[in-house]
Amino acid sequence: MYGVIPNWVNLKDPKERDEVEAFLQGFDLSLDQDVDYTIVIRDGVSQEASIIATCSKARNVLKCFAIIEEHRGEGITSILISALIDKLFSQGIFHSFIFSKPASAHVFLALNFKLIHSNEEVALLENGVYDIYKALEDMKENYNLGGGEKTALVMNCNPFTLGHAYLIEEAAKNNEEVLVFVVEEDRSLFPFETRYELVSKGVSHLKNVKVLPSGEYIISSATFPSYFLREKGARLKAYVELDSSIFAQYFCKILNITQRYVGHEPYCQVTRAYNEALKKVLPIYGVKLHVIARKRFKDVSISASRVRDLIKQGELDDLKNLLPDVTLEFLNTPLGREIVEKLKSSCSSH
Repeated sequence: MYGVIPNWVNLKDPKERDEVEAFLQGFDLSLDQDVDYTIVIRDGVSQEASIIATCSKARNVLKCFAIIEEHRGEGITSILISALIDKLFSQGIFHSFIFSKPASAHVFLALNFKLIHSNEEVALLENGVYDIYKALEDMKENYNLGGGEKTALVMNCNPFTLGHAYLIEEAAKNNEEVLVFVVEEDRSLFPFETRYELVSKGVSHLKNVKVLPSGEYIISSATFPSYFLREKGARLKAYVELDSSIFAQYFCKILNITQRYVGHEPYCQVTRAYNEALKKVLPIYGVKLHVIARKRFKDVSISASRVRDLIKQGELDDLKNLLPDVTLEFLNTPLGREIVEKLKSSCSSH
């Protein structure tokens, strides 16, 4: 189908957004909340002509892709993908991911995407100036990671609490080399740079612990969008399996990670589902999972969500029993006070 020009969709216009939503529903898909750019192809030049294909992106993740059956094989996939990659290039982004149904993954492989992982519900592919192997080899070199066996923790630390510190200390006490991956995706109340700095300072006394940015391949919009969208059901199940498998298949193999520590999760359904996926997936790759009981105060588990709730409610005096000195000191800085005020005035505690 030559000469076809994709049309940009104004996502702020309810009518235009609803039209794309309705089209995607016919493929058992939905327009994800985090989408920031959408294009469609119509069966005519008029804006009233029916949609025959669409694709969207959320930052560098291509998703929500669908073409009606009678127009498949006409080169529309290539037109859509080229248009979105051109958009990414214009934004200075030269590496991208795409979510696809597993049965459609071969279409994107033919367009020079590489498959990272696929399960029954979703396939994740990537394209660009590097891939997961290059990212992990660079990580090994940049953080001087040797070939010995390692234990890993993955934490958001929004913010860094005494509960996080306790879990890291437990891992450090029982293992020779510990890697703490701080979630790099910047969609939390406390910015990544702040979270990374607080964790690094907070565990600096533990000489066998290294703190690393998680990169794009652990709990990110690419591997685990449900973590940030707070989705439930089948999509959540698919994404927790995807993220767990990528960690085991690539991180554990390339970095020689043989154990992973997580805290028992009594509150958050998403994190609890993630822990359950890790229990199933990690042993397949010979990796042992340790689920550690959380540190408690007044018979209640210490959690970052509890800390955020207390800040939101203005109960700051209670924080000294939940936060290490490094986080308490940060909350008294200009940026810390700004975050406190933002949390107090927001509708969400994330």
